[in-house]
Amino acid sequence: MSVPGAFLGGASGRLLPAALPLRFFGAAVAYHVLGWLVLAFAPGDWLAFRGGLGWPLAALHLFTLGVLGMTALGAAAQLLPVATRQSPVGDRALAWIWRLYTPGVALLALGMGFAQPPLLALGGCAVALALATWAALAAKHLRGARGMPGVCAHAWSALVSLFLLLASALLLAGAWLGWPVPGRQLTLPLHLLFAPFGFMGLLALGLSYLLVPMFALSQPPREGTQLASCALMVTALLLAAGAACGLLPPLARALAWALGSTGVLLHLHLMRRALATGMRKELGRSFVLLKVSWCALLATLVLAAVLWSGIPLPRAEPAFAFAMIAWLLTFLLGILQRILPFLGALHAAAGKRRGPTASMLTHEKALKVHFGCHLAALAGCALALALDAGWLARLAALAGLGGAAAFAFFHVHLLRKLRAAGV
Repeated sequence: MSVPGAFLGGASGRLLPAALPLRFFGAAVAYHVLGWLVLAFAPGDWLAFRGGLGWPLAALHLFTLGVLGMTALGAAAQLLPVATRQSPVGDRALAWIWRLYTPGVALLALGMGFAQPPLLALGGCAVALALATWAALAAKHLRGARGMPGVCAHAWSALVSLFLLLASALLLAGAWLGWPVPGRQLTLPLHLLFAPFGFMGLLALGLSYLLVPMFALSQPPREGTQLASCALMVTALLLAAGAACGLLPPLARALAWALGSTGVLLHLHLMRRALATGMRKELGRSFVLLKVSWCALLATLVLAAVLWSGIPLPRAEPAFAFAMIAWLLTFLLGILQRILPFLGALHAAAGKRRGPTASMLTHEKALKVHFGCHLAALAGCALALALDAGWLARLAALAGLGGAAAFAFFHVHLLRKLRAAGV
């Protein structure tokens, strides 16, 4: 049976209460607006960002923890029961995680923006506790998995990466507080490895094997190839971490990049094949965003090679951070505009003969505005980096803010429709 058939065949018994994933997605939408708002109006030029506390760092974490992390928590909480063929568990724990994680991200960002390490540490502890609790719930699902070994391998690897990034994040926060912890030269590279490439990256790539075939109406990629791609990327992460810690020679970085890039290219080959063999050919703007995100992923790998090799490229650090955010943010926004109406329609149809369809829950005009603004923001940010034009960076952020507001309107429209349907 194909992924779509497997999902639809048992989806009604594997759905969380509608309010739970919608809370996470709603908070992600709000932090999406706040992230672009900070880039557009807060003091400080993110083009000149070279590390340290300030609003550029706060905006980065509003996107990573606020948008990417919040979406990952909500999506995985709903999709892992599907992938592992189990009933969802932990309703109360998920609600508690949301209550802790949501203000924790806000406190963390405020502590970074105003350069207040105690506030940063308080928010960081709340975020870390919420993520650790969520990881325990995810591990419970994965231990009882009865299918999709490729998805599960990526998820297990993401969970291990999550604990490594949390350890590095807490050490970085401790350094800001003046505690005697390992220096940033050790902890920061580990954080930059296991946050985007380990936890968020592996989780996004793994869930792609479920989501892309489901929406394209294609057969899932071969499990052996999924596992090979995952193994290459995990090996690359371990080699890069060993080199960052001084346990392996610098040559290990080159090997890590080669293996990781091979794993990514193998993943992209599987995605291209899934789209090419799918019964649904017209996938709309959401899958255009996915293709843009895959291009940004390749750009991220190129910039990582530049940074590791020491090539003197101006503004390489902010360019790397931008490419990383462009990859993950564009991917999640493309998927989220598919997941929200799909899950909403499933909930609205539960126990009823007729409910609103996914297309009825979708505000196409809002998504069209978001599509144009988001791509304009990405292009503007890339051009601002190339020209070192701060005014263009703020103009691009305003375009991103307009797109985020349009996406928020789409989300509010969906919630209104669901409320009218009695969900």
